[in-house]
Amino acid sequence: MGTGGTTQAVPFRTFRNPFRSAGASVKELLVAIVVLSTVCADLLQSAEMKRVGELHDFRPSGIQTLLQTMATRKYLILAVVFMALSFFAFLKLLGIAELSYAVPVSALTIVIDTVLARALLKERVDWRRWTGAALVTAGVYLVSAQ
Repeated sequence: MGTGGTTQAVPFRTFRNPFRSAGASVKELLVAIVVLSTVCADLLQSAEMKRVGELHDFRPSGIQTLLQTMATRKYLILAVVFMALSFFAFLKLLGIAELSYAVPVSALTIVIDTVLARALLKERVDWRRWTGAALVTAGVYLVSAQ
């Protein structure tokens, strides 16, 4: 009936920190945003610049004409939006992850860019570029493995 001054011990349980797993999820989400938005920006920019052409007239009037042309290109404007998204997501990623993790993992864009440049833009990709993409993939795996 009475406790008699004794206390019952609470069994020790391992406390699982919910923020640790949430932090990992946020980090992975930010990496995905950085990589995918950078790839979108790269593909859109490359495709649009192939349509517009390169700059041959470096006089102020030639540069002005090129800038006016580029400002009216929907895909190029969308590429800039994706670059901004990538930039701000990368800044947020740096706030929760080490630089030695964030930069190598974001290099995954090189691999995806290479694959999609071949598939969508019909670019010629030789064995050296495929080898480089494979090495980047291995590096990303090594950096991200825990």
